[in-house]
Amino acid sequence: MKTLPLGVQDFGSLIAQNCLYVDKTRQIAAMVDEGKYFFLSRPRRFGKSLLVSTLKAFLEGRRDLFRGLWIEQRQDWTPHPVIHLDASLIPHDTEIRLKAGLLEFCQQIAEQYGVEVRSQEYDAAFAELIRRLSQQTGNNVVVLIDEYDKPILDALPDLTAARRQRDILKNFYEILKGSDHYLRFVFITGVSKFSKVSVFSGLNNLRDITLSPRFATLTGYTQEELERDFDEHLQQVCLQHDLTRTALLAEIQRWYNGYSWNGEDRVYNPFSVLNFFAEQQFSNYWFASGTPTFLLDLITSQQYETTEFENKRVPELIFNGDDLEQMNVFALLFQTGYLTITAKERDYAGATYTLNYPNFEVKQAFLTLLLHRFTTYRLEDVPQLARSLRYDLEHGDVENFIRSMRGLFAKIPYTLHLPQEAYYHSLFYMILALMGVDINLEVLTDQGRIDGVLECQRAIYVIEFKYGHAGSKMETLTAQAIRQIETTHYADRFLNDPRPCVLVGVGFIEKEIGYQTVCRKI
Repeated sequence: MKTLPLGVQDFGSLIAQNCLYVDKTRQIAAMVDEGKYFFLSRPRRFGKSLLVSTLKAFLEGRRDLFRGLWIEQRQDWTPHPVIHLDASLIPHDTEIRLKAGLLEFCQQIAEQYGVEVRSQEYDAAFAELIRRLSQQTGNNVVVLIDEYDKPILDALPDLTAARRQRDILKNFYEILKGSDHYLRFVFITGVSKFSKVSVFSGLNNLRDITLSPRFATLTGYTQEELERDFDEHLQQVCLQHDLTRTALLAEIQRWYNGYSWNGEDRVYNPFSVLNFFAEQQFSNYWFASGTPTFLLDLITSQQYETTEFENKRVPELIFNGDDLEQMNVFALLFQTGYLTITAKERDYAGATYTLNYPNFEVKQAFLTLLLHRFTTYRLEDVPQLARSLRYDLEHGDVENFIRSMRGLFAKIPYTLHLPQEAYYHSLFYMILALMGVDINLEVLTDQGRIDGVLECQRAIYVIEFKYGHAGSKMETLTAQAIRQIETTHYADRFLNDPRPCVLVGVGFIEKEIGYQTVCRKI
C-alpha cells in the first residue's frame, strides 16, 4: 500500500518516497500543448502547489519521474529553464521587504543557473533573469508562480497595505508580457483573482481556466479516482470500523465531496481525504487548518443573513476579479472554498451560477463559527447546544426545546450585527442546520420565514417561525405559524410515514418566545 502524501507538495519527493499520486498528467499535457499563459484559482490546500511542482518536473524534462503515468509516452521532453516562485515564501510584511525578497529570489535563481543579474530593482531583475536564462540555455523559459496573491491576502483587512503589496506585484508580474519572446510557458495560481485591481492588467493574454470544464478536475479527486487509487486504504478503514464499502463511500462523499467549478464535475477535497485515511476517522480537517476571520468580519459588517449562502444565484460577472475596495462576499466565499457551484444556467444575458456549501465538513464548521460570532457562546459550547436541542425534540420535549431557545436569545449581545428580524432568522437557521435539520430554503421569503423539518426516530417535526413587533399578540403569531404550515402543505410529504407529524409554530416578539403545537396523526 503506497504511502499517503501528507504534507508532501514536491512531485520529485513524492515519487522518491513511493507516495500515492493521483495521475493528473493527461490534463497537464493538454494545458501545456494548448497555450502559453494560464491562470488557475483554487482554495487553500487543494493541490495547487503539487500541481505547480509536477509542471516544473515535466517542463524540466525529468521523464524518469513519470514512469507509469499517462504522460510517460509523450515524445517531447525538451528541458527548459524553470523559474518557480512561491510568493508565500517571500517576506512580505512590509513594502520594503517584499521588494527586497523578490530581488533576492531573482538573484538566487540566477546563481542556480550560473547567470549574472546586475539590476538592483526587483522588477528589472526579473526581466533580466528571464532574458539571460533563455540566451544561455538556448531554450525558452518556463515561469511558474504559486500563491501569487498571498502578500495581498495577508495584508487584509488593512486596505492601504494591501494596495501597496498589490502595486508591487503588479509591476513584477507585468514583466511577463514584455518578456514574451523568451517564454515557453507561464502558469500562475492562487486563491483569489485580483483582475479589477490591475494585478493582471498588463497580462491580457492570460487564459483563466478556473471555471473551464476542460480543467474542472485538475485539482481534487474525482469519485473514480478515489475508488481506484485509494482502494487499499478504503479496505483498511472498512475492516477497522466494520463497515461495508458502500456505506463508507457514502459517508466520505457526504463529508468531503462536492466541490465543483462548472456545476457538473465534482471533486473531493484532497487535504481532507488524505487526513481521513491517515486518521481513519471523520473530522473537520481542511476547515480546521485555517479560520476565515476576514470573511467572518466581512459577513457581519455587511449584515448578510446566513440563509443567503445556500442556493445563491450569482452572475458570472462576479468571478471576473475582485476589487479590494468593494469585495464581493460570494465571490470570496467561492474562491476560498466555503461555497461551490452546484448548478449553471446560460441564457441571452450570460451564465448564472448557483452556489452552495460543498459538503458537511464545510457547512457544519462554517455555521459553528458564525453562531459563535453572532452570540456570546464559546466556540466549544456550540456543538453541545445543537446536540441538546436535537435531544429535546427526539424525546418529544418541545417545552425544553423552547426553553433552550430562550437561553440562546439571552446570549445575544446588546449590539446586534444584523437588523433584529434578520438576526434572529440567521440564528435559528444556524441552529437548525447544526442540529441536522433538513431545511428547505426554496420556500424562504423576504419576510425571513424558514421551514425546519426534523426527522427523529419517534416523530417528525415541521417548524415554522413568525416574528412580531412590540404590541403583537403571541397567540396570534403562533397560530399564524401553524396556519402557514397547513396552508402551504409543508408536511404532506410525510403522509405515508407511520411516525407522528408534529406541527410547531414558534413566535418571537423581541426576546420573548412562544409556541403552539398540533399533532397531525398518531
